[in-house]
Amino acid sequence: VQLQASGGGLVQPGGSLRLSCVASGSIFSTMGWYRQAPGKQRELVAAITLRGDTNYPDSMKGRFTISRDDAKNTVYLQMNSLKPEDTAVYYCNGQQYRLGVRYDYWGQGTLVTVSS
Repeated sequence: VQLQASGGGLVQPGGSLRLSCVASGSIFSTMGWYRQAPGKQRELVAAITLRGDTNYPDSMKGRFTISRDDAKNTVYLQMNSLKPEDTAVYYCNGQQYRLGVRYDYWGQGTLVTVSS
């Protein structure tokens, strides 16, 4: 099972980026994006189920959009109106449930830097 994230980089405030995460070796009931800024805990950015139901924390609503292409086993995160405080390593996450137990799988992370 592997999650390969890409699309990070340096962007100016107000700019946009789209992150991609390709999953191989398994299908995940829920896929999502988390981020971790220096000195802070990892936090949920967005998640999406196989049915297409999405979940955004209140602080992430409005500027971030998650989507998935099951034919490509890929999840995307469109980020708009980026702010310096969005600077973080963004991690792709895949969830599976087996016998009621949740298993989390993580990609390697992709760095997003928002700076002028």
